[in-house]
Amino acid sequence: MDWVQAVILAIVQGLTEFLPISSSAHLILPSKILGWPDQGVAFDVAVHLGTLLAVVFYFRKTLWQLLLGASKAVSEKSWNQDMNLISAVIIGTIPAGLAGLMLKGFIETSLRTTAVIALSTIGFGVVLGLADRWGKKNKQQDQISILAGLWIGLAQMLALIPGTSRSGITITAALALGYDRVTAAHFSFLLSIPLILAGGSLGMLDLMHEQGAINIQTTLFATVISALVAFITIHGFVRFLDRVGMMPFVIYRILLGGILLLYFV
Repeated sequence: MDWVQAVILAIVQGLTEFLPISSSAHLILPSKILGWPDQGVAFDVAVHLGTLLAVVFYFRKTLWQLLLGASKAVSEKSWNQDMNLISAVIIGTIPAGLAGLMLKGFIETSLRTTAVIALSTIGFGVVLGLADRWGKKNKQQDQISILAGLWIGLAQMLALIPGTSRSGITITAALALGYDRVTAAHFSFLLSIPLILAGGSLGMLDLMHEQGAINIQTTLFATVISALVAFITIHGFVRFLDRVGMMPFVIYRILLGGILLLYFV
């Protein structure tokens, strides 16, 4: 892999991991248009590590507050909002984690096609638009319940279908449950932390069996690029979310899915 390929793929990963536009739909385009070979497990692990570093750094104060609040709840043998939010994140992570372990082989062999990615990009984009249009948006982060975490976690299972977008489907579910846009995005980002960590760990296991040399400089550079781009993306998305809403992403998804269907299926 050369430096140009590494930079482009790292930027794509950093942009699409947290925006509701499907990273798999975008990562398929360079290989289809430019004929690039698969980038390999090491590169995938590296750019996902970059996005993990970005979201942890962005929410560092929130995460620290949650840890302090949860520790206080344990020491005082009481329940507080911090423990409630952590529990919602844990409960919301379990369904997708279990489904991913059980269906990983089937998804990779049967669903990772351009047609599936295109249709999912369009279909779940429309669902996102409907949830944003009709959701009440009257609930905030301190109103996230464990039950809501479970429902959003069940919806997150759909992200195993390539083209769905993990952030897109979790934001959709949160909006449908009546949470405001910023709360929906924040909870989606918090949910991403354990899943990216788990996915990276599995990737490290696969990496142990991968053959061939690893270009350390290129891989580290891609990690830094994906981290920087992901951090800027999170910051910009949250800052302008209430102003722009979800419709630009819905329109973009429909156009992207249409291009894939017309030219690459």
